[in-house]
Amino acid sequence: MATGVPSNLPKKITKIPVELVYKGKKREEEVLNKDFCDFMNVGSVNGNNEENKFFFGDNLDVLLYLLHNGYKNKIDLIYIDPPFATESLFLNRKQNNAYQDLLSGGAFVEFLRERLIILRELLSSRGSIYLHLDNNMAFVMKIIMDEVFHEKNCRAFITRKKCSTKNYTKNSFGNISDYIMFYSKTSKYTWNRPYDPWTSENMIEQYPCIDEKTGRRFKKVPIHAPGVRKGETGKEWRGMLPPKGKHWQYTPEKLDEMDASGEIYWSPTGNPRRKVYCDPDKGIPVQDIWLNYRDSVNQSLKTTGYPTEKNFDMLKMIIESSSNKGDLILDCFAGGGTTLGAAFDCGRRWIGADNSEESVKSILKRFKDGLDLYGDYVNTPKNKQLSLDYEKKCSFLVYTTESLQPKMKELLRG
Repeated sequence: MATGVPSNLPKKITKIPVELVYKGKKREEEVLNKDFCDFMNVGSVNGNNEENKFFFGDNLDVLLYLLHNGYKNKIDLIYIDPPFATESLFLNRKQNNAYQDLLSGGAFVEFLRERLIILRELLSSRGSIYLHLDNNMAFVMKIIMDEVFHEKNCRAFITRKKCSTKNYTKNSFGNISDYIMFYSKTSKYTWNRPYDPWTSENMIEQYPCIDEKTGRRFKKVPIHAPGVRKGETGKEWRGMLPPKGKHWQYTPEKLDEMDASGEIYWSPTGNPRRKVYCDPDKGIPVQDIWLNYRDSVNQSLKTTGYPTEKNFDMLKMIIESSSNKGDLILDCFAGGGTTLGAAFDCGRRWIGADNSEESVKSILKRFKDGLDLYGDYVNTPKNKQLSLDYEKKCSFLVYTTESLQPKMKELLRG
């Protein structure tokens, strides 16, 4: 793959911002100054822990309530898995209506954009947001994410394999992917690089050479880079100049040090390359194509039965990568509570919100009763229910509006 070189133009070209235009698009000030419902504490689960909070109600009201009640610039990580503009109804495993996904087009875009504007204001200066969508609206919403969070803060556009290979294609390629947009609020954001464990096969593939002295695996990489330099890295080393149009990655003095310490590999034709050794303790840095985080695919996995429940390990990886222990995580499309459970597992605090009764039931099930095996709900034994490692019992407070208070209290009584 070709690598570009820095532009030497005396003046930067003025960048023309790209904006999405549609009917009903509000000014940001109008969104941030909307009226909203008040919320009250109506109970607790597993104890009165004020660090974790769940809100039952419209998440636009919830986000505005948080913004005007002390949470501006306080959220360290946001993951949201909103409706995908499918114009469909979604049922849980018991065939109860879990949520409606009926908005599409400009109505869907503005629905999500309003929430993203408020979420930006809630994010701390080191915070990040992950937006999970499929091909229906991901590419439209990429433009909105650039508008709201600025395109320079786009850290990754991730492709995830969401399911197994499909045997039917409906006269096209099998649809097995969805997309996750990763943005930060500023350039100084929390980042703990994630790694996948090595296998013997990919270690041999990535690091095919073995050092005769140490027995360590290594690969050979060029010691030059694109672009002409007039300084030390553009000068001759060991009687050689860097290839035309390129420069040494290091000064000749540094290259001498590296060669003396055995870090330079010399080919039979006298071509120098740098040895990069494999560090088996770290593993392979995770890239922007995720093949190992499919949603429930086998009967040994545990879920709440909520539709569109996402992969628990994927959420843990996101949380560990973009936050630290004790940080505050927000998911305002909480669904089955996977983000909240993963946050608790990782030692983070959390805030969740949803307006679906089935979501509330799923979250209460997750933290009070434990999860069910994904597989056969008919023939599994009576003791099929498995508690997660929640022996410490994740405790949280429950909030709702005055109008929803009776329903929430009924759900808490179970």
